Formats: sequence, structure tokens, C-alpha cells
Amino acid sequence: MDCGARREQPRAASRHPGSPGLSAGSRELGAARHRRLGPPPGVCSSVLRKNWKCTVPAAALGSRLLHPDSDSAPPGGSQRWRSTREAPVTAFAPFDARADAEALRKAMKGLGTDEETVLTILTTRNNAQRQEIASAFKTLFGRDLVDDLKSELTGKFETLMVSLMRPAYIFDAHALKHAIKGAGTNEKVLTEILASRTPAEVQNIKQVYQQEYEADLEDKITGETSGHFQRLLVVLLQGNRDPDVGVDEALVEQDAQVLFRAGELKWGTDEEKFITILGTRSVSHLRRVFDKYMTISGFQIEETIDRETSGDLEKLLLAVVKCIRSVPAYFAETLYYSMKGAGTDDDTLIRVMVSRSEVDLLDIRQEFRKNFAKSLYQMIQKDTSGDYRKALLLLCGGDDD
Repeated sequence: MDCGARREQPRAASRHPGSPGLSAGSRELGAARHRRLGPPPGVCSSVLRKNWKCTVPAAALGSRLLHPDSDSAPPGGSQRWRSTREAPVTAFAPFDARADAEALRKAMKGLGTDEETVLTILTTRNNAQRQEIASAFKTLFGRDLVDDLKSELTGKFETLMVSLMRPAYIFDAHALKHAIKGAGTNEKVLTEILASRTPAEVQNIKQVYQQEYEADLEDKITGETSGHFQRLLVVLLQGNRDPDVGVDEALVEQDAQVLFRAGELKWGTDEEKFITILGTRSVSHLRRVFDKYMTISGFQIEETIDRETSGDLEKLLLAVVKCIRSVPAYFAETLYYSMKGAGTDDDTLIRVMVSRSEVDLLDIRQEFRKNFAKSLYQMIQKDTSGDYRKALLLLCGGDDD
């Protein structure tokens, strides 16, 4: 059966946008979607390449910090543009890579490990600074810092510390590599990364993946997925979403009508229409389409997707819609469900905390508090323990209660 096959069931009565039937993240209409652009000033491309054996240009490897003065800001003051103030992990000052390298070596030398020193240094320096520390570590001691971390640390704490050492796009490429490696595919990781990254980021991830693993990311993903889920992934992998350069109201009306006819008015679902429109139109355009769709149909677009599709396709379409509405709200919801209930999805918790720590984690904290009536800090404190918890709380950057 196609993973995106229609799930036939009676039409449900229209729900208000704020009703419990929609996720908290989905209700945040019009919130800002973030852009994450190239490396921060002062990042040494040779440092990144030296430590990770990568020949990709520095611009493709850089941190996801946003630069208010960047020429890459969207034209017309797009809502996706934000400043660096929304990242809790920023450049540490005064910074001395040599001193940090010596402190880390001392913390891991001999019997026992001073985990407190390790986690304090690595969670309070940004990624560019961590690369400089790794370079200094190798220069001073002839040792690889990541190898030493793997040797001296264990469990979830080790995973978190090693993850912090990966440059941003290598981090994403590595996560995707492991999502499609071996028996079975981790569709959750494919969905999370490809639904939330900007077109420029997707292009950089593909370039890094090719350099790191000597393989084409699209070929690997199509070899492990199928059906309409695969087709939407391929569309997102092209990184060709329309730029935010104004909204054509006539096209908004047309797209809303096309989606209505492809779903609610059709026996069976024309998934291709959903894939093309949601995968290629600009963020500002789609936000208007969602409003128009509600006016035409009486339903939120998420409600239609929930009724008309199923399986991995449904999850991916919903993730795309949530990220169009608000990337921080999407990740707040992702973090909440990684810790809700019995057990913790530590892989997701680590992946989101690391990947967003220099991007929009303060916005995510705000959305988390607003939508789930508790702070992200408190939920991490309750659901984790030990040095792992200490490191996550430092990355979180504070409590919102």
C-alpha cells in the first residue's frame, strides 16, 4: 500500500483553529520562519576542513548564526529574517582556544574525567570556537579532540558532546546519513530536517553530504523511500522554493481552490497537487493560501491533510505546513513530544537542542512556554539526569517561568 494513500472516513465537522483537534504548533499563524545563513565572521575554513576532513567551502559548513548585516537577508523585510539575539549560544568572550584546549586535555587526562569542565566549555562556546579549540588541541597534544571525547565519555552525554563538535551542515548530513543507513529508515529524521531547513541550507547539506560520504543524498533517499512520501522529499531536496518577493493574490486564490478540489471535493486525493504547492511556493504565499483555504473550505489545511492522507506522507505534509507557519513552534512541539510520557526520545532531544542552539532556541523556548504551560528548562530538568541534564540546561540558556 502506498504510504501516502488516502484514509477514507466520514467528513468531520469544521473545527475552530484553536480547537484541541489541531496541534499547538499548527495554531501559530503568521509567526516568523527563520533563515540560517553562512559562517559567522572569523570562522576559519581551514580549521573546519582540517578537523572534519572536508573540502567544502567554508560558507557551506558554517554555523547557522544569523547576521543582521548579511547581504543574504530576504528582500522586502521577509518575516523569516531574525537577528542573532534569538540564539542562546553565541561567541564566548574573552575566548582563548589554546587555554580551552589545555583545560580539556587536563579534564580527560589520566584516571577519571572532569565532566564538569568538558560540558561547561563545550556548551558555552559557539561551533566556530569549538573548531578552533579542536585545532589547538591537535596542535598542542597531537590528539584528536573528538576521539578523546568518545574515549572518555559514555552514553547520552557522549552523544551530546560529540554532536556539539560537528559543524552545522556536517551535523545535518551526518543525521541524514544515519537515518538511511542499514536496515530500516528513520523517516522522522528525514521529515524533521527537510521540512524545516531553508532552500539554501538544503543545497549546502547536499554539497557537504557529497563531500563527506562520496554519495548523492537524493539517490540515497530515493533508494530507501517510496510513493508520494518519496516524491515530496525529492521536491524539498531540490531547494527551489519560490523566494519571498511579494504575494500574488490571484495565485493565492487559485492555489487554495486547487487544494480544495484535490482533497475535500475529490473522492480519493490528488496528492500531487499538495506536493507541488506545499513543496515549491514561497513561505509568505503559503501563509496566505492557508488563510484563504480556511475561508473557502471551513477547514484548516492541517485538518484536510489529516483526513485525506496517512502514514509518512501525512507526517511530512503536516511538518511542512507547521514550518511554514512557524519553525520555532514546530520545534517546540517536537521537543515537547520527545519528553512527554514514559521515556524520553533522546536522539530527537539532542538533535533539536544542538541544531537550534545557535539559531532560534530562545524563540522555541517562548513557543514552548506559550503552548504547553511549562518551560522547556523545567521539562528537561524533569526528564533527564546527571551531566547530560547539566549540559542540556546550559544549552537551553535559562528558565522562562
